[in-house]
This record gives sequence, C-alpha cells and structure tokens, in this order.
Amino acid sequence: MHHAIHWFEIPSANLERAAVFYEKALSLQLKRELFGQTPMAIFPATRPDGGGSEGVSGAVILDARREPSPHGTIVYLNAGSELDAVLARVPDAGGRVVMGRTDIGPPGFIAVIGDTEGNLVGLHMPKSQ
Repeated sequence: MHHAIHWFEIPSANLERAAVFYEKALSLQLKRELFGQTPMAIFPATRPDGGGSEGVSGAVILDARREPSPHGTIVYLNAGSELDAVLARVPDAGGRVVMGRTDIGPPGFIAVIGDTEGNLVGLHMPKSQ
C-alpha cells in the first residue's frame, strides 16, 4: 500500500464558503467540479510549496447525505512547512484554532482547526520541513 488515504471528503453546508476558507487558510486554490450530482471543491494533490504526496487528494463537498460535524473523523491536511502561517490565517478566514502547534516527536507537528462549517480538521507539518 503506497498511501493509507486515496481520497477524503469534508462535508459542508455552504460549499463556496467552505472552499474559500480552505483556500485562504492553506494559501492554495481548490478546483470546483460537479461529480455526478455532487458539487465539490477539490484539493490539489501537491501543495504549491512542493509539499504533499502526488495522487492523494480529496474535496470539500456539498451533499445532503453528509452533515458537517465536530464529532466525526479528523482528516489531517498537509501544512507543508507553513504550519504556523496557516494557523495565523485561520481566524481571518473564518475558522478557529482548536489545538495549536503540538510536537508529536519524530513525525513532526500537528494542530487542529475548526472550519466555517463546524468540522474539525487536523494539520500536519513534518519535522524535516
């Protein structure tokens, strides 16, 4: 198995609001698409700064069968080498920092944010960055 994750979906109540939040906080561009009947904003497989694993991606989605919630699975997005900068942008983008930068040993640093939809999302920065 090359990657444990091949795709993820973060539910939203307002797709454009959620997409703009992630674009501002992570300083990247999401691609708006319609997959079947599901509108989505897709994360790039690699970060603009070169961080990320080619081929692993996901999307913010608008799907009546999915409800944003702080009680579900937490997906950790790659913050590249900019974890502190991302955390600084989160409030201005409309979200909140739930857990600041936390050292987890050799794997690096993590943080948890709350997005505009009420989801909790993790951020990861490797120590080698």
